Amino acid sequence: MFELKVVTNFAAAHQLDLTGRKCENLHGHNWKIEVFTTGKKLDNSGVLLDFGIIKQNLKNVINNLDHKFLNELPLFTEKFPPSSENIARYIGLEIEKLLNKEAAGVKISKVTAWESDTSAASWINPV
Repeated sequence: MFELKVVTNFAAAHQLDLTGRKCENLHGHNWKIEVFTTGKKLDNSGVLLDFGIIKQNLKNVINNLDHKFLNELPLFTEKFPPSSENIARYIGLEIEKLLNKEAAGVKISKVTAWESDTSAASWINPV
């Protein structure tokens, strides 16, 4: 089994309904996103997948989030608020859809969304 990791960043604002905690206030983060891909077979050039393919797909997904007020995006709802956990899940599921078209046998295994240097949430793909 092989694993690749790509890292990117984006900035956005959000509000979380935490019943009285400071995150209910409008605030922003400079999120650091780590995307992990896994697969069993290398291609003829000896790589699992070209990093450029992952980076381009990640850029396409991040463009939907970057410099936005996340609560106003239709992809986030009351049942799916823009928490770091849900941001990681959204990114993972969207990149997985894009990679399924380009890279047979390569899966997104995990996405971690760092909202600060000391706090992160991960979505781990259940498949």
